[in-house]
Amino acid sequence: MTPVRRALEFLFTRVLRSRLGVALVIAVLVFGVIGAARLVSGPGDPGTGVAVRPTQPISTVDPEAGEDGMLSSPPAAVAPRIRPGEPTPEQVAARFTTAWLTGPGSTGDAWQAKLRPLSTPALVEKMTGADPETVPARRTTGPPTLRPRTESFVEASIPLDSGTLRLDLVAPDGPWLVDAVDWERS
Repeated sequence: MTPVRRALEFLFTRVLRSRLGVALVIAVLVFGVIGAARLVSGPGDPGTGVAVRPTQPISTVDPEAGEDGMLSSPPAAVAPRIRPGEPTPEQVAARFTTAWLTGPGSTGDAWQAKLRPLSTPALVEKMTGADPETVPARRTTGPPTLRPRTESFVEASIPLDSGTLRLDLVAPDGPWLVDAVDWERS
């Protein structure tokens, strides 16, 4: 038996019948099919699903159209809507804070009664059963600071002796009312 024949016999009987041999045959077939597809389709034919690289950068914004707004300055501040004869958001925030700070030492019902006319129905419901003794501050240390978000939504920050009281005030169809209360300890 010649050495070539022995090598072919070894290849076909041992290597190609093993797992490694089968994996090698599959890999050769896959690469062969891919290579043939690329030869037949040419350099990037859109009909075959093979990606075609653009010659120019792709842009969805006209570079000559001006500012797209991504890095521009924030929009102009919106002034909260104030109706004649009704308290301003600052006044409501200050009144609510004063009522909120009277919690320690008072009954729950009395405390709730002070907060109710300055609160939305949703906040009144959330605060039902709240313990006035849990108020973590005793006095204000400065006036409310407002951040108007829309004409009818304002965020207020009130500095207190042990942190900051944060209030969300809304005025969808009437007077300004507190809709949410948050506390940030300093």
